[in-house]
Amino acid sequence: MDTLAQQLANGIILGSVYALIALGYTMVYGILGLINFAHGEVTMMGAMIAIAVLNALLASTVALPPFACLGIALIISIPACCLLGMTIERIAYRPLRNAPRLAPLITAIGVSIVLQNVAMMIWGRGYQRFPDLLPNQPFTFLNASLTPTKVAIVLVSAVVLACLWLLINRTKLGRAMRATAQDGQVAQLMGVNVNRVIAATFAIGSGLGSLAGFMVAANYGQADPYMGFMLGLKAFSAAVLGGIGNLAGAVIGGLLLGIIESLGAGYLGDLTGGVLGSNYQDIFAFLVLVTVLVFKPSGLLGKNTVERA
Repeated sequence: MDTLAQQLANGIILGSVYALIALGYTMVYGILGLINFAHGEVTMMGAMIAIAVLNALLASTVALPPFACLGIALIISIPACCLLGMTIERIAYRPLRNAPRLAPLITAIGVSIVLQNVAMMIWGRGYQRFPDLLPNQPFTFLNASLTPTKVAIVLVSAVVLACLWLLINRTKLGRAMRATAQDGQVAQLMGVNVNRVIAATFAIGSGLGSLAGFMVAANYGQADPYMGFMLGLKAFSAAVLGGIGNLAGAVIGGLLLGIIESLGAGYLGDLTGGVLGSNYQDIFAFLVLVTVLVFKPSGLLGKNTVERA
């Protein structure tokens, strides 16, 4: 029972991160019909920038409280990634909106490779250690061992998701985003600045990815230039599982994928008689992706639609 409780807790924590990243995929796809495969690398850049800011603050002569350092790192890394996302959209994707769908897909992969190599040139190929600024004293809750960092990840994710829901459903920008997703040409005729809405969508998605990267680095105590690749693929799988283009689906898909992956890591060795261990937990994300694409391509909450000419 203790193992089950621990793995469920780990799954919720992991799923909260996947949900934040998956929202970036699903928002862009909902408006442009584009899979932004560079989104995982934007998440990685958020983690690397935050660690660089924290190291700079700790090396300075001014002693700041730990939470002030963390706040400053977020204040710098999130806007930096928002700007990065808007720049990617403006330079790499906007000129290809009317191109065949294969062109922006290949461009997205190219941008991903560029960002990964830029990170390696700036920070090197090795791991960047996240400073020990957060309390890590474990405590037991419902038979699961947790730390304040893990609890904070879930709580912050829940608050951010609630704020995003309010933004989409209760603000003028949110109405413009929904209108653009429904029909960009009609929205433009109704006075919506489609370019600005798309840029804002990339900025919001990149900001969420940056926050998720910060959480991953804080949880595992390190970050590296390669972390965005696997995070991006898993978050994309979560978005497909929930229904690509559906915001609620991205959240549900992220949580489900995190729980499935954690339960697999906890019980895979026992189920296979020790042939496969917890180090094979990554296969579950792709098994889920293949299963969903075969049996329900629209995802759990997605709708089957006919592509417009």
